[in-house]
Amino acid sequence: MERRDALKTFGAAMAAAISGTALAGEHDHHHDHGAMGNPYAALIASSGDCLKTGEACLAHCLVLLGKGDKEMAACAQSVNELLAVCGALGRLAGQNAKRTAAFAKVAAEVCADCEKECRKHEKKHAECKACADSCAACLKECKKLSA
Repeated sequence: MERRDALKTFGAAMAAAISGTALAGEHDHHHDHGAMGNPYAALIASSGDCLKTGEACLAHCLVLLGKGDKEMAACAQSVNELLAVCGALGRLAGQNAKRTAAFAKVAAEVCADCEKECRKHEKKHAECKACADSCAACLKECKKLSA
């Protein structure tokens, strides 16, 4: 498979994942009766927003990388790490897990790193700005747990 074909396939998979995430989010929004009683409700919301904007940012970075824009490599890497961490953070918070606050400390560092990297591109790429803003909001929620 040539590089271009691989990028097209990956792009299609990302688009499907993003639309699936959006649909799942809509479904959860209508039937999530437990989040209001969860002390981590704001953390769940902010980590979910990071996932949504991060997926869009990563997809955008990959398109640009595919066109030869190597400047986006560090952004793609930091967003990829963010997606892994915020996914886990949201699941832990959603379960009101006893290690949520401890994990939030790690997530705060990852959010700060991603925000810093995305801010480098925010004036040129709306996806990076949205991701950076979401990272800042999630970082704020994570820090509340260690206060």
